[in-house]
Amino acid sequence: MRGRSAAISKKPVYKKISCNGAVYSSQPHKTEKRTAVKRQQAVPDLRRRAGVPAKIFKAGPIHFPAVWKLSKPPDSVIIRTMKTGTLPDHFREAAAEFSARPAIIDPHLPLSYAGLDQLSDRIASGLLANGIKAGDHVGLYGLNSSTFIAIYIGIQKAGATVVPINLLLNPEEVAYILADAEVKALFYFDSFAPAVSAIRAGLPHIRCFIRTGQNQAGQTDLPEQTDLHFSELLNANPETLSSEIDPEGVAVLLYTSGTTGHPKGAMLTHRNLVSDALLTTQVLKPQQINERFLVVLPMFHAFAAMAGVIIPLLNGCSIIPVQKFEPSLIADLIEKTGATIFLGVPGMYSLLLRLPERHTTQLKNLRFCISGGAALPIEVMHQFEKRFGVLIYEGDGPTECSPVTCVNPIDGLRKPQSVGPAIPGIEMKILDEHGKEKPHGEIGEICVRGPTVMKGYWKHPDETANSFFGEWFRTGDLGTEDDDHYFYIIDRIKDMVIVNGMNVYPRMIEEVLYRHKAVREAAVIGHPSPLHGEIPVACIALKETVQCSENDIRAFCRQHLGRHEVPKKIIFLPELPKNAAGKIIKRELRKRGEIERGVDLKQDRLQPVPPQTKTG
Repeated sequence: MRGRSAAISKKPVYKKISCNGAVYSSQPHKTEKRTAVKRQQAVPDLRRRAGVPAKIFKAGPIHFPAVWKLSKPPDSVIIRTMKTGTLPDHFREAAAEFSARPAIIDPHLPLSYAGLDQLSDRIASGLLANGIKAGDHVGLYGLNSSTFIAIYIGIQKAGATVVPINLLLNPEEVAYILADAEVKALFYFDSFAPAVSAIRAGLPHIRCFIRTGQNQAGQTDLPEQTDLHFSELLNANPETLSSEIDPEGVAVLLYTSGTTGHPKGAMLTHRNLVSDALLTTQVLKPQQINERFLVVLPMFHAFAAMAGVIIPLLNGCSIIPVQKFEPSLIADLIEKTGATIFLGVPGMYSLLLRLPERHTTQLKNLRFCISGGAALPIEVMHQFEKRFGVLIYEGDGPTECSPVTCVNPIDGLRKPQSVGPAIPGIEMKILDEHGKEKPHGEIGEICVRGPTVMKGYWKHPDETANSFFGEWFRTGDLGTEDDDHYFYIIDRIKDMVIVNGMNVYPRMIEEVLYRHKAVREAAVIGHPSPLHGEIPVACIALKETVQCSENDIRAFCRQHLGRHEVPKKIIFLPELPKNAAGKIIKRELRKRGEIERGVDLKQDRLQPVPPQTKTG
């Protein structure tokens, strides 16, 4: 499904296209119309930049092209028989077709597609020469770079499974993952040598430690002399690479964040990842000529690995890896490298809005931005698009689904606050607690079925079983589906606050808080209450040079929320805690202990700040 759908007319002609065993139709669910409002007068120009034909824009109402949908919901047979090869197979095809094209634009190690193919072959050969076998698990503990990407592909070319390590974890948490995953070899960058030195004694199952990079000046915890250097691995005796890698074999073991216990490893097969890449490509429609993805999201994360590495490499695009998010640096790099697509999480877009005015024009080369990982506040979206003239397309999907399940189509109807319709070949439904489908507009759990859903949790069969209603994976997200089959995430089930028996959704409160002129960041959690069961608590980071009090916040909320939804406590913090992907970590705002819900202000390690900031 590569061509664009035609603009909706009075006498539409619908086409049917076969793709991967399923039949798609361009017939819209119903005619889509939106009245052009003052805030969106610039949308036509922005959509042209994103590659949408100018002919769909007219004065007055804007008619958007139809969103591709399945003419017949795919049954499990269609889903299960979608033919895909392994990630190395598909990458080799791309490398052969785009051999001279830049694959990675990295000042430390720029690589063409041919160069990346050759380097990853040598890595795979070196692993085999050092005793790694097909099916073994290999850890990858490193920063965004050409080397990270080459190692990621090389491990899979050896028939082994990549186990990416979250860079924000403390050494004990890293040790748990390496032990639980039964990792046989570990690649680590020299900057993480101190962490590796602290835990290596408890990791006897790791036969081979491979270090890469240069030691930092003044570093005292140097790698062990017995560790293999990356250059030595590349110079190992050549080994023949197998072409018999099983598409149903596990390509990546991704550990999800633990909320009440240890993290679990989601087993994603080659077929899962290739399916997600091919299906998402149909919606994002990356251009093969001069398309450049700037990737500052950490590549160990599912979102960055799929949208920032796998999809670009299977489509002949270039990747610009960045190791640290600094707004001014990002703006400079977008301008200097000619980046055309930026991947971010909501917190990044908020921080880019704080850039001095001189940086505004530096983002003009972008065709569009993609937001995922968490709900994007509507006010942040409007402010960003108004200032920088670049549209943000929101999508979503859990790690267990490879991860993309839905996204607003680049050449279709974009609905702010929606994460879009399911991508082609993926089914999504809103189910109740018993697994029965709910009517459109009613809140329930978002569930997913398709070829991108994980094989299961590593060594956790019971938790795997509990995560499914039959073939439908339970995402843990509360949401709704509208009549156009667009999905809206209301909140995480575990984040819902129950006040006097009534459901209160933190995201609804957060959307209101972001509209307050003094609020820079906001997160709402629940606090146990003997009188009400629970009460909503708002944690807020204020904008600089702005005055604001608890009473100001409550008065504003009373204008826009029900009485039971108004936060009963307001906690001002200098910054809200975030993970490596920039997503606010609500569990860091709760009491660490037996009570999952609530905030213990006496024990919480986050220290409140006075309710008023300095004035400028």
